Amino acid sequence: MKEVDRAGLNLDRQSFLGKTSAPILDNTQVAIVGLGGGGSHIAQQLGHLGVGEFVLIDPDIVEDTNLNRLVGATQQDVTKGSAKTSVAARVIVSVNPRARICVETTQWQKCGIALRSCDVIFGCVDSIGEREQLETVARRYLIPYIDIGMDVHRMNGEFFIGGQVALSVPEGPCLRCMGIIDDRALELEAQQYGAAGSRPQVVWPNGLLASLAVGSFVQLMTPWHTRLDLPVLVEFDGNAQTVSRSNKLLYLEGRPCPHFASLSSLGDPFWSARAVRKHVATTIS
Repeated sequence: MKEVDRAGLNLDRQSFLGKTSAPILDNTQVAIVGLGGGGSHIAQQLGHLGVGEFVLIDPDIVEDTNLNRLVGATQQDVTKGSAKTSVAARVIVSVNPRARICVETTQWQKCGIALRSCDVIFGCVDSIGEREQLETVARRYLIPYIDIGMDVHRMNGEFFIGGQVALSVPEGPCLRCMGIIDDRALELEAQQYGAAGSRPQVVWPNGLLASLAVGSFVQLMTPWHTRLDLPVLVEFDGNAQTVSRSNKLLYLEGRPCPHFASLSSLGDPFWSARAVRKHVATTIS
């Protein structure tokens, strides 16, 4: 008889992740900030994996320009002005009907309490300033932060697709260490009043980067092999169709992050999201 988890998913074919992987994932709470091209892919994959608790944050609605990359969105959603978060929630419950989902249709900066209780935060935002703020929140509460980003550049009449997936964890290199965030980029963005602009987006790089991000998450939550040197920065060359560990890692190895100097400066190091959630659940029941 096939083993089925309490969400009703038959996870027999991913049993190689470990005998306890199903309950671990079912009791894991993730936040996805930004449910556009990248975030919608992540929501779909986590739903299929059997992740049980979600915080979905995005203030935007579905528009016709989203349909070339937003997983689960339809023309009817455009007509209705459906929230991107509601589309993601619909995709998740279509495969995992017992998933516990918190939907926030406001700016993520107003969702501090919800973010604080998560085990992992996925950042799928375009603004460099927002990425820095979101990482800072994750560091403050000692939560692993997985950031994805892609862009299309034009050079000499040709277009080049690039992207990366970055894993930021306490005491590890941050996005500034990795060169993803720097003062010059923030200054240029500020001159445009913080707008990220209408960047070109297509479905397959978003899907690939989302898959890499989910792979990092699975490795964090259910280590299924003995190699534990999970790369904190992976780069995608869309023209060469290659994914590789960033060469920057050679220079970051063994170097402490100077931007988040110590755990004592990041908030409450004794915060236990899991204990608080269990306490709340017990109190309610």
